[in-house]
Amino acid sequence: MLKSAMFRCGQLCSRVFAVEFDLRTEPLYFTLSSTPQELHHAHQQLFGDGEKLFSLHVHCDNRTEKARTHAEIKHKLSDTLSRDCDVFEASAFIPNVKNSVVKGFFIRDKSTTSLSEDILKTLQQSKSVCVFSYKREGQHCWQEQWSPVSPVEDSVRKYVTPAAAAEHHPSTLNIRNADVYYCMNEAYEVLQECTDIIPESKEVLKLVDEQLEKSRGEGFPVIVIEGLDATGKTTLTEALRDTLNATLLKSPPQCLAPFRQRFDSEPPLIRRAFYALGNYITAAHIGKESQRAPVIVDRYWHSTAAYAIATAVGGRVENLPKPDSELYQWPEDLLKPNLVLLLTVSPEERLRRLRDRGQDKTVEEAELEINQLFRLKCCQLQGGEGAIVAYRSLWKRWWEEDQRETICVFCASITLRPRSHMYTGINQRPRLPSCCAAVYLFILENGLFLF
Repeated sequence: MLKSAMFRCGQLCSRVFAVEFDLRTEPLYFTLSSTPQELHHAHQQLFGDGEKLFSLHVHCDNRTEKARTHAEIKHKLSDTLSRDCDVFEASAFIPNVKNSVVKGFFIRDKSTTSLSEDILKTLQQSKSVCVFSYKREGQHCWQEQWSPVSPVEDSVRKYVTPAAAAEHHPSTLNIRNADVYYCMNEAYEVLQECTDIIPESKEVLKLVDEQLEKSRGEGFPVIVIEGLDATGKTTLTEALRDTLNATLLKSPPQCLAPFRQRFDSEPPLIRRAFYALGNYITAAHIGKESQRAPVIVDRYWHSTAAYAIATAVGGRVENLPKPDSELYQWPEDLLKPNLVLLLTVSPEERLRRLRDRGQDKTVEEAELEINQLFRLKCCQLQGGEGAIVAYRSLWKRWWEEDQRETICVFCASITLRPRSHMYTGINQRPRLPSCCAAVYLFILENGLFLF
């Protein structure tokens, strides 16, 4: 096992390392060299002076095993390390090479106890975990393969060398078909790999097989309403359903409700595959229902992709992929709607609505916060802002590529009136909320005849 561990560690040493040290800036990057290199100021802050320093990375060929091991380590570190330990998300990658990112953590232990070493000793028993230690002398710092007993024989001292920032945040190299899925088969194969460890995967795959999408002909228009929680989606979708005599669908579909709690506890690779398949089930329902009536859909692929990208990419909003990134492309095998609207409200108004519901944050925002678990000073709305930026980038990319086939519109800062104000009196016909009337007018002006 030691030889295989040394081989894996040797593979990592040739990569660029990134540490999410300060969320207000880009990650700190460094490489390794055989000669001493002077540390930059930011790197001096990261590597401290006198602290115990470690990094660990999960490196194996089995993607589901790698994802679950990483999630288990994250949970263990957050639950067991003392407050004197700083833990930052880290990665090792090959610049501009897709799927080259090896995720991990950087640990800076200021305590006088051996707790961090004891935890690392336990974690290192896994054949897929590589652990490094760092030593600093003056302006120089070097990395070595770590052993809880004695220095590893043949472990070569490699010096930390500050590196320039990567053109794109390294996490974007691993997003495709790991956080966001661009064809059904990729998501399907992930759940197939999980059938032995997650029995519910078989039931989900059976549902997918039973409801595979059929090609859709010229049916009634399909309108998708997107947005974060508490932006008015339920109010608008229900009003449109009643006004247009339409069918209202939701994504993920109700048939997956019994499995959501189980898959929500899994790492992103598996969890996102589950929700991606939900979109394909919804697409099958859309194809069927749009033959009979207009279809209104409460969330669809945009939500799945926006939240996944905002969660996967750490740190500041500027780290998200650029609007022209291929990561915002619509999956080629997924049914496209005729019209998509994104609802937004001010952060203050959205928080007020959430508090009125007895919520401080949504489930997705809680996930965004967990994914940034060691970032205690992170703004509570960071995740929401990241998702909105990702939403807008999705819209821009989709509009540029598909404007001849699909109408997309961005509705900014729409505030719906409370439900109690939507009616003129008992037994009277409900009035359209102002934004619903605007949507209806937009549909007519753009030739989307619904009747």
